[in-house]
Amino acid sequence: MESLSTTAARGSSLWALLLATLGSAASRPLGGEAVCTARPPAKYSITFTGKWSQTAFPKQYPLFRPPAQWSSLLGAAHSSDYSMWRKDTYVSNGLRDFAERGEAWALMREMEAAGEKLQSVHAVFSAPAVPSGTGQTSTELEVQPRHSLVSFAVRIVPSPDWFVGVDSLDLCEGGRWKEQASLDLYPHDAGTDSGFTFSSPNFATIPQDTVTEITSSSPSHPANSFYYPRLKSLPPIARVTLVRLRQSPRAFVPPALDLVSRDNEIVDNLSVPETPLDCEVSLWSSWGLCGGPCGKLSAKRRTRYVRVQPANNGTPCPELEEEAECVPDNCV
Repeated sequence: MESLSTTAARGSSLWALLLATLGSAASRPLGGEAVCTARPPAKYSITFTGKWSQTAFPKQYPLFRPPAQWSSLLGAAHSSDYSMWRKDTYVSNGLRDFAERGEAWALMREMEAAGEKLQSVHAVFSAPAVPSGTGQTSTELEVQPRHSLVSFAVRIVPSPDWFVGVDSLDLCEGGRWKEQASLDLYPHDAGTDSGFTFSSPNFATIPQDTVTEITSSSPSHPANSFYYPRLKSLPPIARVTLVRLRQSPRAFVPPALDLVSRDNEIVDNLSVPETPLDCEVSLWSSWGLCGGPCGKLSAKRRTRYVRVQPANNGTPCPELEEEAECVPDNCV
């Protein structure tokens, strides 16, 4: 028989192993992934730069009621247990309201609830709206080892339910905080409204679809505002840059972004892509009456009109009027 002391020792060892296992599990997010080991928490500046210019995106570019602009930026620092939005998944009611109308309250409540119940959201951050397509806005945020992921969304205004953003960007790499991260951003469809153009009226998608990236050929409908069949891919419509801040704010020197401010617009000096826009014309009208004396050769005409004016060396418009010979046959 084993002695009482031996049994007690084994019990103590098992208990210690259990505590170690629980402690290890407690240091991981609910998804089971190992957390970041960087110390201490880090602060970042986040700068959003709109690149939505008429030169880069000439098709149906909104000039008024309202002109091209960006909503406020809304995001969160979180763990892998939380997802603000994700490609090929359904958006929440809060993100739907934000993508369709720019209303942020429901989305903020969802993020705060995730922080209170699952402790998966560490902080919610926001930046002011941008009143033009090529403007810039910025704010600061804090990440922790267990909440090292950053997600955000910015609504494209005007649009049915289109937005840009980042899904779960990890600012921790190899046990260290990244010094800087920059990403080009492309338009996404929230899957809740079926409008094709920037100014489309509300047309709910039933049943709701998943989040998809809008490309130069998808949706493959000529009426779509981002449909550029001559392009392999769209130019980036925006860009985000995150820079780690030092403990002393006075010691921080922001990086030079090579941007020139012109009133509310900011132009990137490095490159402004010129996207060619081909002319689009309507179908031909019916032929007009054949005029002239009976039995003698005459002419009839038909017309068409320009739907989309060409831009940036796009294909020019063809002839808008056509004439054909005819002989009147309705003589009296």
